Amino acid sequence: MKRGLLVSDEKKPNVWEGFKAFLMRGNVIDLAVAVVIGAAFTNIVNSVVKGVIDPLVGAFGTQNLDGYTSCFKGPCVDGQGIEILWGSVLSATLSFLIVAAIVYFLLVLPMSKHLSRKADQEAARAGTQEVIEVSELEVLKEIRDALVAQRGLGHTEP
Repeated sequence: MKRGLLVSDEKKPNVWEGFKAFLMRGNVIDLAVAVVIGAAFTNIVNSVVKGVIDPLVGAFGTQNLDGYTSCFKGPCVDGQGIEILWGSVLSATLSFLIVAAIVYFLLVLPMSKHLSRKADQEAARAGTQEVIEVSELEVLKEIRDALVAQRGLGHTEP
């Protein structure tokens, strides 16, 4: 009796081999490095925000927005009523926007300009290489045509 091909007949991939292949992908390693660098960079950005940006914002208003609240239902006295801590939300939003601006203007923008310049240089090199290849091809064609013309002149005489 002929057996049909069952899933159990096929060789199942080993879980360890799959895990090893997953870890050996380049993007997993890159992601791990990015997380570690990001965590270290967070300390720098937070220091800039607390040491430079917050005092500048404090010069125009208050450094601590957490005190701004509203009462949603009933009087917010002695744990009664529903207190909305909109100052905390505003503070977190402003911190995010400040951090995003610092990261963009100090890291992303300069890096994208650098990569753009590098891409332009590579394109210029590729264009120069293409011109050299075309001119070499033209020279070879001229040599071929000259050789054909010489043979043609040599064969015409009996």
